Amino acid sequence: MSDEKLYVSGWKDYELIDAGGGKKLERWGSIITIRPELQAYFRSGKPFDEWRKMAHWEFIEKGGKTGTWKSLKNNAPREWKIKYKNLTFKLKLTKFKHVGLFPEQRINWDFIDQRLGSDSKFLNLFAYTGAASIVSRNKGAETTHVDSVKQLISWAKENMELSELMNIKWVHEDALKFTQREVKRERSYDGIIMDPPAWGIGAKKEKWKLEDKLEELIRNAATLIGKKGFLILNTYSPQVKIEFLEELAKRHLKKRGPVVQELWMKTTTGKELFYGNVLRVG
Repeated sequence: MSDEKLYVSGWKDYELIDAGGGKKLERWGSIITIRPELQAYFRSGKPFDEWRKMAHWEFIEKGGKTGTWKSLKNNAPREWKIKYKNLTFKLKLTKFKHVGLFPEQRINWDFIDQRLGSDSKFLNLFAYTGAASIVSRNKGAETTHVDSVKQLISWAKENMELSELMNIKWVHEDALKFTQREVKRERSYDGIIMDPPAWGIGAKKEKWKLEDKLEELIRNAATLIGKKGFLILNTYSPQVKIEFLEELAKRHLKKRGPVVQELWMKTTTGKELFYGNVLRVG
């Protein structure tokens, strides 16, 4: 069921320049950042002194999941915009090291763009700042965007407006609870994507771990995708091994020919960085 590695490349406004020593060096438009990266356990292509001469911002961890951004160049903006094809996304520095896009998802945005049309129905679960939702809506698909964090939904709305789109359906709810209800309503979608975090907090502050919820999420999604529909599931959680994902796919999606692959990106300096596993159906 698993295939060879799946490689994703950058684009005009995104470049993975280098990685190593527990960090990665990235260019977002004209802004360059240094961020922590657990998978970058190898030696970097360039020394960190060179990185810091290039970069505008470096994220400094403060323990736990948060930290602060250190300015490496005067007057570097804390918010800026980049393009992906004809779409526009606002980026900003957050206390969780993220800036508003997961660039490895580019491979899934292209898949969505190829598969959806104006008569399609698309569901984005754990939808973050809405890149997949915006790609879907740009194709004219009826698009439902589900996230449990209000601030992220507001950010996604900004991205929709920056891309001169409208009429995405916003749902502020726990993704698993939403799928439970949609199954009861006997709803059907032409495409579903979910990119669940390793652990999460629901709309009512309830905590959960992905490995405890993943099987029900996959089972519900399997029920919700139409006969010719597709499902994309990404997981970056170290607790969810590729073998476990394959087992769940076989159990709930066997007839649909699921494919599970490792997602990788190459740096400009020639390093390879692992970005988790991808399950695709359809």
